[in-house]
Amino acid sequence: MCTLCPRNCNADRISSFGLCKAGNIPRVAKSLIHFGEEPCISGKTGSGAVFFSGCNLKCVYCQNYKISECQRGEVKTQAELVDLFFSLRDKGAGNINLVTPTPHIPSISSALLEARERGLNIPIIYNTSSYESVEALKTLDGLVDVYLPDLKYFSSECSLKCSGIPDYFEHASRAVLEMSRQVGGAVFSGDGMISRGLVVRHLVLPGMRIDSFKILDFIRASLPDSTYVSLMAQYFPEHKAKGIKGLNRRVTTYEYESVKSHFFEIGLSHGYMQSRKSAGSEYVPDFSS
Repeated sequence: MCTLCPRNCNADRISSFGLCKAGNIPRVAKSLIHFGEEPCISGKTGSGAVFFSGCNLKCVYCQNYKISECQRGEVKTQAELVDLFFSLRDKGAGNINLVTPTPHIPSISSALLEARERGLNIPIIYNTSSYESVEALKTLDGLVDVYLPDLKYFSSECSLKCSGIPDYFEHASRAVLEMSRQVGGAVFSGDGMISRGLVVRHLVLPGMRIDSFKILDFIRASLPDSTYVSLMAQYFPEHKAKGIKGLNRRVTTYEYESVKSHFFEIGLSHGYMQSRKSAGSEYVPDFSS
């Protein structure tokens, strides 16, 4: 019975699907050399992104909804997943970037262990919404080099409106602290690529800049000074958000700039900022092929 995430849906994923729409064997919706991540992750050679189908967090504005709410893609056995990691490395990927991995932690941890034993020597990046259990994350200790978690909401009101759950921050904050315990602050190689550590992403949402302030306050108070923050401006109304008042618009210049100002005012100094030009569907991978 599945208890990988705070939903604790107790699904028997051998014979059925969980609330995340995932079964017992992971499906890969797309894999590619991806240049759309932070500079320290994409670099000049690109990141070896593996997009898994299914997601345990049902965000109404999900840009990847074509794969997050269905069983799309190819089923991958452990051996096939390991071969995929090596294939991306051989194509020049600077790292393996596991996108939406939470529903597949047992399969991924086994595949990573085998890949390491076979000599995979590039960083493993765990790219997540952070709505997961600390117990599940502990099974990845020593297998993941870089955690790339979202910290989406602080208040229950925002998490209910956007993802249908009241307890996002309660669980996500604990998860991020566990990630930090495992990998510490950011460490970079000579070419500027991150080799170990934590990069926390926060997407600024329309009408929710106070929540953004509180997320940044938490990062400043609770995580090492060497933690990097990726402050994103790329929100645009997608999926169900197109019909939801307050979410059916882009973030204003004032909203994003005020969150940026708060970042510096509280003493944060390491991170990445986005241009508002990044808020467009052209930056979402094509999942039709």
